[in-house]
Amino acid sequence: MAGDQLDVLNALDVAKTQWYHFTAIIIAGMGFFTDAYDLFCISLVTKLLGRIYYHVDGESKPGNLPPNVSAAVNGVAFVGTLTGQLFFGWLGDKLGRKKVYGMTLAVMVVCSIASGLSFGSTPNSVMTTLCFFRFWLGFGIGGDYPLSATIMSEYANKKTRGAFIAAVFAMQGFGILTGGIFAIIVSAVFDAQFPAPPYKVDALASTVPQADYVWRIILMVGAVPAAMTYYSRSKMPETARYTALVAKDAELAASNMSKVLQVEIEAEHERVEEIGRDRSKSFGLFSKEFMKRHGLHLLGTSSTWFLLDIAFYSQNLFQKDIFSAIGWIPPAQTMNAIQEVFKIARAQTLIALCSTVPGYWFTVAFIDIMGRFAIQMMGFFFMTVFMFALAIPYDHWTHKENRIGFVVMYSLTFFFANFGPNATTFVVPAEIFPARFRSTCHGISAASGKLGAMVGAFGFLYLAQSPDKNKTEHGYPPGIGVKNSLIVLGVVNLLGMFFTLLVPESKGRSLEEMCGENEENDEGSSFSNNRNSTV
Repeated sequence: MAGDQLDVLNALDVAKTQWYHFTAIIIAGMGFFTDAYDLFCISLVTKLLGRIYYHVDGESKPGNLPPNVSAAVNGVAFVGTLTGQLFFGWLGDKLGRKKVYGMTLAVMVVCSIASGLSFGSTPNSVMTTLCFFRFWLGFGIGGDYPLSATIMSEYANKKTRGAFIAAVFAMQGFGILTGGIFAIIVSAVFDAQFPAPPYKVDALASTVPQADYVWRIILMVGAVPAAMTYYSRSKMPETARYTALVAKDAELAASNMSKVLQVEIEAEHERVEEIGRDRSKSFGLFSKEFMKRHGLHLLGTSSTWFLLDIAFYSQNLFQKDIFSAIGWIPPAQTMNAIQEVFKIARAQTLIALCSTVPGYWFTVAFIDIMGRFAIQMMGFFFMTVFMFALAIPYDHWTHKENRIGFVVMYSLTFFFANFGPNATTFVVPAEIFPARFRSTCHGISAASGKLGAMVGAFGFLYLAQSPDKNKTEHGYPPGIGVKNSLIVLGVVNLLGMFFTLLVPESKGRSLEEMCGENEENDEGSSFSNNRNSTV
């Protein structure tokens, strides 16, 4: 099988780690840095938006975003991301990875700036404008998922491919961390320059007019890293796998990779034409043959990403509410508006620093040693264990002397999400599908994840509310409480373990070997070979 591989693709598979690998990681990774910053920074400022635009005179607690507005502000970017993942994933297979790659960054830069410039004469019109631009911001972010993963997988050698793709995704951790640190700096500066009393002392004065600049600055800065890498993306050559296997241009594939690898590679015109004439490899997406070979794989990558993101995003977007519930963030009425941003950002930064970032890089270090399947199964297992350990004795964790223990346990769930399925669900879809469907199938898998993120983001707003209607946040109906919500998340993680059994192991194997593109007579062999490697 490997002997039937095109020389240009074999050269990529066996290439030693070189400077171009790190360049590709940085160029693709800065997109994910921006993605994470833009998606998660909104959770730092939603409480501030409530205080600024939805203050109610005489209320004992500061203003909160109404449930429908909060759901829209937190979730609209996910709707855009899901749409972008499907659209740009499909477009990446039709036009090529390189042509589409720059488009996603341009959309992200423009919409990051526009989000901070949201305008309107009423609170609802400001929120509507913000949601409009965050939808299109999400649309650009969505394109980055399939394109970055596919480009990195097609550039990498087979020995360290998992680490390279995971390293691109790991830049998310630095994006989340940077968002928290920047919010701390901005809120500290504004609080020092424009001091205000706590809400319970003077409700109106606790939110200074300058607080309106805080959230706008935090959102707009997301454009900077994306803009910095736009030129570099425009200069990346098209991947050899797309050029040779999809565009059928042997000359360009050999020429591009000769420059990248700095070795002489002969163009194999006859071999590329022969591949193009092979009817066994011309089946369409969702055809009977595709479903026979790759249907269960696509179900596995989509379902595990869906289940993972329900748990991951419900925790990450609303962890400030969990911290408030256990007293790690003081009651809102004891702080002014800008101080609340500072405390929320500090809590999220500590979680990112202690668990999120290390988890990502543990995956980078071990994915090509342990394999994708083992890491994903392990991650789901420990997420399940720690969720139930938090949920079942939940009353124990709410006592003041046990709060640090709660934070440690909570951090461990994040650690094993990132040293686990949050990274592997991104890596595997870029490795196991044919080149002509690779970006599309990754986009479908990622979109399933974002559907899960919407379930987590929207559902948790309501589920985590107290069952006692007198203790719910203003405008929310009673929910099932934090304890029962954590139990639900534990069950979701347990389901993730079972669906991981559908996902094949790709460690140490070429992309063409994984999807059967090397094989002369591979009818049905792709599925059976791949599953054998996972057990």
